[in-house]
This record gives sequence, structure tokens and C-alpha cells, in this order.
Amino acid sequence: MNTTAAFAGLRCTDCGTTHDPAAAGRCPECGGLLDAVYDHDGDVEFSGHGLGRYAPLLPFRREALVSLEAGGTPLVAVPALADELGVAAAYVKDEGRNATGAFVDRGVALAVTAASEAGASDVALPTTGNGGQAAAAHAARAGLASHSFVPSRTPFVNKAMINVHGGDMTVVEGRYPDARAAFEDQGEDWYSLAPFENPYRHEGAKTLAYELAEAVDLDGAPDAVVHPTAHGTGAVGLHKGFRDLRKHNRVDAAPRLYAVQPEGCAPVVDAVEREAETVTAVEHPDTICGPLEVSEPTGGRQVLEALRASGGGAAAVSDDALLEGATDLAAGGLTMGATGGAAVAGARRLADRGAFDPDDIVVLVNPTTGNKEEDILRSHLMKQGI
Repeated sequence: MNTTAAFAGLRCTDCGTTHDPAAAGRCPECGGLLDAVYDHDGDVEFSGHGLGRYAPLLPFRREALVSLEAGGTPLVAVPALADELGVAAAYVKDEGRNATGAFVDRGVALAVTAASEAGASDVALPTTGNGGQAAAAHAARAGLASHSFVPSRTPFVNKAMINVHGGDMTVVEGRYPDARAAFEDQGEDWYSLAPFENPYRHEGAKTLAYELAEAVDLDGAPDAVVHPTAHGTGAVGLHKGFRDLRKHNRVDAAPRLYAVQPEGCAPVVDAVEREAETVTAVEHPDTICGPLEVSEPTGGRQVLEALRASGGGAAAVSDDALLEGATDLAAGGLTMGATGGAAVAGARRLADRGAFDPDDIVVLVNPTTGNKEEDILRSHLMKQGI
């Protein structure tokens, strides 16, 4: 595989054994989750653009990356929200500007690169929607076949674009756990892109931390990052990314990380509040925000570790609150959907709890473009007579 000099392989987070970079899925020794590890000390230099800019701290060389130019998304100031939260400054990192309109492009780009480098012909994953579209697009770029297992409630635009990019799609009646079960039962020897069962997903996610640290307006790490959370690759990626940056002398401190989930599906928030070491599955998940309706995140333990190590936490918000958050910022010009609205509602909830200091710089992550969730937002406005 065309790996970087610093990349040392994949280490099991349970038993500690190290495996070949071509490994896919769980640890063959104990069934634990794998994580990329590196052997690199001292300063690092970044150059170029896109994900390839950060190749010194990624598994694959710049020329090997399957690229649709993920990353490089704008950081948008929201001064009115900063005033409301009582902080020095607030920004939205607008991940809806990625290639397929979602934060997931970062992780999928590296996961598909790994599949291509390993000689796979087909990739597959269960997905609430955005991951399937990203997988289909990046697999098409790499000349691979993709197979997405999506719940029936997945937004039409994701279903349509999976097919438009040439991907195969299996629509499974029900919710994400049903799609996950169908994926696990399919019986094919396809390269898995499932979150956390493919360690390269959160390796791509950590580039978000690198971009925040390089943002001129931030001049280093922000004080807090608020991230809508489903599987939790974003929180884990941010934690890894800022840990890398501190190790290599590019930032002095890392931000507090806060996960936000809908009240109807908040396994991470529940675990944080109970001070538990692992998440417990939500028996009957129910939220209008489908991308966040993951009732039992595979990397739940890793997410909890990331939040605690950062000194952050978690907050649950109602569907009405996240819809209001989305439409409030959209009315100010940002194309934000219900998923991004969870960050706004979560930041408000956290501010009410005293999580922020008056001199804090707070970043809210908008994981997906509002154009994928326009029907939900329009219905919300119509209920208000707008």
C-alpha cells in the first residue's frame, strides 16, 4: 500500500495487537476496533490543499488519495449567536460545502483510498444516507463498485444521488439498525466502510481539527467545538487531530468537545450523564433528524473517551429546538439543515448550563448542507404559518 513514512499500521483498541494497513473490519485476534497509529516525532510541515495537505499525519501519500477535494470548508462568523451565547466569538464550520454536501466526505475519502490500495473491487456500508452518497461518489472516482444499505426513511435526495453516482442501493424497511442488520447479513466479501469498523473513517475526520487550527480567525485551537453526533466519528476525529497537533507543536491547547444529539436518540448523552464507560442502545429511537438517529454507535466507548479527555461533555435537544436552530441561522444566510441545527440548539443548551466562558471562541460544526433536508425545514416553517 502507498502509505506515508509515519504510518505504523492499525492497532486494536482492546488487545493492543498491531495489524497490516490493509486490514478491514475488526481485530482478527479479539474482535476489537482498530485505530491507525504513527511513528513520527517533532515538527511537521503542511503544504498544498485539500486532504492531501495533511498527508504527513495521514496514512496514505498525497498521490494515492481518492480525491473529490474534500475539506477546505469555510469558517463563517455568526456574531449574533456569539452575543446570545455570551462568548467572545462564534463560528460555523460549514461542512455542507464538501463534495457531496457532508462532513462524511472526509472520512469516506480515506476509507475508499484504503479499499483501493488494498485491491478491493467493491465497498459496502450501512448508512442513514449521507455516507451512502459519499461512498458512491468516491467509489466511482476510484473505479470501485459501492453497495449502500439504507433505511426506508432516508431522505430522497440521498437515495437518488447514490444511484446517480452509480452506486447499488438496498432500501431496508425500518430504521438504521434494520439497515445495519441487512448489511451484516448480505454474505458478500465486500470491503467495509462502516463507521469505526473501518478505522480510516475517523482518520479522515481528524483533518477537521487541522483546518480549525490553521484558520486565520481562530489563530490556533478554538476553546470549544460543538458537534452534532450520530456514530461519533467527528468527535473521535477531532480529539485525535488536536492530540496530533499538540504532539507536533502546532497548537498549545486543545478545545473542549461537546456532542449534541436529539432527545429521541441520545445514547452518548445518556452515557455521559450516567458517567458510564460504554453507551447503552436506545430501544425506541425517534427523531425527525434521520442522520442523527443512530441508536447504538459502534464507537460509543471511543466517543466517550474523547469527550472526557477534552474536558467537554454532551447535550440532548428536542426536535423543535434543533429545527428552530437551523431556521434561525438559515434566516441569516447560512444553508443549514436540521442536522446542523442540532449544533445551534446544543450550543444554546450548553450556554444555559454555563459550559462557556465570556472570552471563549466557540465553533459549531454544520455536518451537512440544508439542501438535503429542505422538506423538514419547510414543514417546520409551515407549522408556524410561514
